[in-house]
Amino acid sequence: MKKLTNFNYSHALVLGLAKSGTAAAKILLSNGINLRVNDKNSSESDEIILQLREMGAEVIVGSHPLTVLDDIDVVIKNPGIPYDNPVTAEAVKRGIPVLTEIELTNGLVDGNIIGITGSNGKTTTTTLITNMIAESNLPVKAAGNIGKVASEVAQTMEGNETLVLELSSFQLLGIKDFKPNIAVLLNIYEAHLDYHKTMENYKNAKYNIFLNQTADDFVIYNEDDPSLREAIKASKSIKIPFSISERLDNGAWADENSVYFKNEKIIDKKNILLVGDHNVENILAAICAAKLNGATNEAIQHVLMNFTGVEHRFQFVARIDDRLFYNDSKGTNILATQKALASFTQPTILLAGGLDRGNDFDELLPYLKHVKAMVLFGQTKEKLKQLAVKAGINSVVIADDVTDAVGKAFTLSLPDEIILLSPACASWDQYRSFEERGDMFVKAVHTLE
Repeated sequence: MKKLTNFNYSHALVLGLAKSGTAAAKILLSNGINLRVNDKNSSESDEIILQLREMGAEVIVGSHPLTVLDDIDVVIKNPGIPYDNPVTAEAVKRGIPVLTEIELTNGLVDGNIIGITGSNGKTTTTTLITNMIAESNLPVKAAGNIGKVASEVAQTMEGNETLVLELSSFQLLGIKDFKPNIAVLLNIYEAHLDYHKTMENYKNAKYNIFLNQTADDFVIYNEDDPSLREAIKASKSIKIPFSISERLDNGAWADENSVYFKNEKIIDKKNILLVGDHNVENILAAICAAKLNGATNEAIQHVLMNFTGVEHRFQFVARIDDRLFYNDSKGTNILATQKALASFTQPTILLAGGLDRGNDFDELLPYLKHVKAMVLFGQTKEKLKQLAVKAGINSVVIADDVTDAVGKAFTLSLPDEIILLSPACASWDQYRSFEERGDMFVKAVHTLE
């Protein structure tokens, strides 16, 4: 295992295991750190608990006693554990640093780190950047909130490989010295206030991505977002803006027909598979990061001409009898569905519905002008039916589930129309996850071929 550098603590507590906690524990133990592990949901007989004890960790399971903090000089906590957790709160009270596993990454990577954060578009942008660099025959790996533990992936890296990290506000809130060489700030919308309590706290967690950057680093940001435009003034790093509304001589921008980096045309929009202004923003941010990391125009063009989207995130599925099918099962809130609907001007059949969280859907009304029909399912189907009436949509069909909805939507459609799954709701009333819901949609679409 690689040796961890820049970790100036000798007695650590890993609070909460899961994937990130387990990876952090193994790295700390392999680097000779005295380690205590506390996980409320594990049992004494779990294989990982036995393994960590065998490696030399003291392990406490089943509860979170405050005594786990005795003789501890740093806490590495699972990002999902809130700061009002009794152990976390007590650590803060005692002045013990509370970090997340992402803090370990800088001490394990010799090459560049590219960090991406924002309220929406992180996974798509992370994937685009990684693919653009890889297509340029440059060594690169992706990790972080995209599904792979950052420090675990960092352990496998060699030489000057680039590590591309998708970073959540939960992860970024728990950093002290971590910094990416290239930071990407996509956008800021209201989100995760149950965790962060205030919008200001949420924003500040996101802005930690450039907190430790120096004048030798880069921060890429959305010039069209007033919050980011103001926040970025505090950054010490080189500022690279992107915009879909104005020309930028020092960043990436787009007009009606093409996408540019500084004064150089990169690609015509008609050759890009991803659709929607939100994806143009993601593309511009990705181009900036990829170009700064040495990617070629040819590689960037190849990726954009072939990338159909991240699974379940506004993913192009198929063209069947000249109908275009899109899977946006990750559209679990109104904002996401607004963005999906705004990506089209042609007639659209919207598949929506799911878990009822008590809200109405009136904020979707301005985005339904080109929706010719709605196929609805789940707990919110009647609420969405009322929305359709308000919008003057006469063709409204109730379906049993997503699979049933696909067949009914197809019978309502004509050539050159869009069939879009963007539920505006969580999936848990009928499915275990948005991924399962999206998989059912994709499977049903392919049965039409």
